[in-house]
Amino acid sequence: MDSVESLWADFANPIVTADDYINSLRGRRMNVFFMGERVAEPADHPVIRPSINAMAETYRVASERPELGTVRSDIAGFAINRFLHVPTSPQELVAKHEMQRELGRRTGTCFQRCVGLDAIGTCHSVTFDIDAQARTDYHQRFLAFLRRAQRANVVIGGAMTDPKGDRSRARTSNRILIFSCTWSGATATVSTSPAPRCTRPSRSIRIG
Repeated sequence: MDSVESLWADFANPIVTADDYINSLRGRRMNVFFMGERVAEPADHPVIRPSINAMAETYRVASERPELGTVRSDIAGFAINRFLHVPTSPQELVAKHEMQRELGRRTGTCFQRCVGLDAIGTCHSVTFDIDAQARTDYHQRFLAFLRRAQRANVVIGGAMTDPKGDRSRARTSNRILIFSCTWSGATATVSTSPAPRCTRPSRSIRIG
């Protein structure tokens, strides 16, 4: 397994523009398969490329609309991409929302950084609270990671999904696990509940 330092070495030169981001994806020697076939260069694949273009807009908006796409970070010590920032005021939360609206207008699709942005803010708060209670050093370690991410201007991404249960069974007979965790004593309470009823429309509509 590669060391942490060797992984960060790939970003010795920060990503600045949308073209920088796209070029950073090339030559990564990744094993990517689509419909059972290996993709030699994912950045040029016609199905994958639209998602890459949407992500690239998060860099382009920072260049073209810095009042929306950038903000000064006390962690890095200079202006950074707003997708790597921990909001510290109501005004910054409004600016984040306006940036996301602008990207929605530009792309008309998911630009794939909102979950990562929210995860940054969550980790910032949760690690602080854990350290205050358990006298650990998670918060400082998180800040060190975030500082490197901000300076390299990399993407911090995330993904969301919903529980499906056993897909071979009917929805009404499925049971899903709902996890409830508390920090007090580091205990976790686990309970089960029936899967929610399907709320999708009975008819599908083809667009385009």
